[in-house]
Amino acid sequence: MKTLIKNGKIIKKDNQLITAEIWIEDGRIRAIGESFDETTFTEVYDAKGQLITPGLVDVHVHLREPGFTYKETIATGSKSAARGGYTTVCAMPNLNPVPDTAEKLKEVYQIIEKNAVVKVLQYAPITEELRSERLTDQKALKEVGAFAFTNDGVGVQTAGTMHLAMKEAAALDMAIVAHTEDESLLFGGVMHEGEVSKKLGLPGILSSTEASQIARDVVLAGETGVHYHVCHVSTKESVRVIRDAKRAGINVTAEVAPHHLILVDEDIPEDNGFWKMNPPLRATSDRNALIEGLLDGTIDCIATDHAPHGLEEKNQTFLKAPFGIVGSETAFQLIYTHFVIPGKFTLEQVINWMATKPAEIFGLDAGTLTIGSPADIAVFDLLAEEAIDDKKFESLGVNTPFVGWKVKGNTLMTFVDGQSAWSKGDA
Repeated sequence: MKTLIKNGKIIKKDNQLITAEIWIEDGRIRAIGESFDETTFTEVYDAKGQLITPGLVDVHVHLREPGFTYKETIATGSKSAARGGYTTVCAMPNLNPVPDTAEKLKEVYQIIEKNAVVKVLQYAPITEELRSERLTDQKALKEVGAFAFTNDGVGVQTAGTMHLAMKEAAALDMAIVAHTEDESLLFGGVMHEGEVSKKLGLPGILSSTEASQIARDVVLAGETGVHYHVCHVSTKESVRVIRDAKRAGINVTAEVAPHHLILVDEDIPEDNGFWKMNPPLRATSDRNALIEGLLDGTIDCIATDHAPHGLEEKNQTFLKAPFGIVGSETAFQLIYTHFVIPGKFTLEQVINWMATKPAEIFGLDAGTLTIGSPADIAVFDLLAEEAIDDKKFESLGVNTPFVGWKVKGNTLMTFVDGQSAWSKGDA
């Protein structure tokens, strides 16, 4: 089938927007030009003069299935991703059952194949049940499609376990992806340790909880040669450790979440669980370091850490609510509105951080608009301003403090392998 996306604009080097049409055939981009004879195409979509980009790539989402389908399912989570302009997402393994064997991982992929509307790559855990000292069989998990290995949500608490996991992953040419959190430094914390936590009378989470484990891991990564990727960096100390590791030639990459780039702990108005996330919202100095880290290449990409929860469990105090914030449907819009429009980031940089770079660092065939590449494509409206409305979410989760914020850059259409995965006209 031949499909045409007409009347759009694409980004060229130097952040210039040029008029373009995309010819799609057999799931791939056949040609990019100024004008094609649309009568020769089976399907024609009008981009209405708006931005055409490669489909976004999110290396950090929680789809909650199996085990927690009241929070999210692969069907709703992938539709949520498509609504945000994402065409590839990588799902964390904190599920029930944990996909820590080849058989369990295959069962997750069966659900993905049946229900996902975007490309879903499933992580496998580093250790059995995400909590024991027993390593998973990485070779067997790789053979059935494990994207990478992570204990996201809890982290690996023992250096010896992490060393052995890295050594095995390096031999298999697989990445270790780390939620870095030293539980011995938590002290029951629920938000960033600072003036706001003191004012609200809540136990704080030290910056060293995150940074100290990154410091441990980059030394181990240097010894083993593994590709080590740091999840949701949130502190200036973490940025410093990662920057030093990169300068030392260690194969480390890192991601940052939109909420850590935009919000700080001083924005938290009250003891409300919608503001509770892990890592927590940090200080202004941390946010500034994250932005600087993105701009100088210390941090490689932006990932959402989309973490849906049920409304009742989230709509509680910090002490009772679970950690997490949804982000698949709001990430590009928030970054575009708060950084591109004011001139802090260029549009070209944002597409690189949200599509091209995450695909590049994990070796995915995604994230580019080039002849022959998969026709994974997003179209964004850069002009119309809309308020973030949780009633329009495709996700089952509405746990975000961004509801009501006015944004531009909202998704018009998303295509996966040339097929429409989401369209604003159908919503």
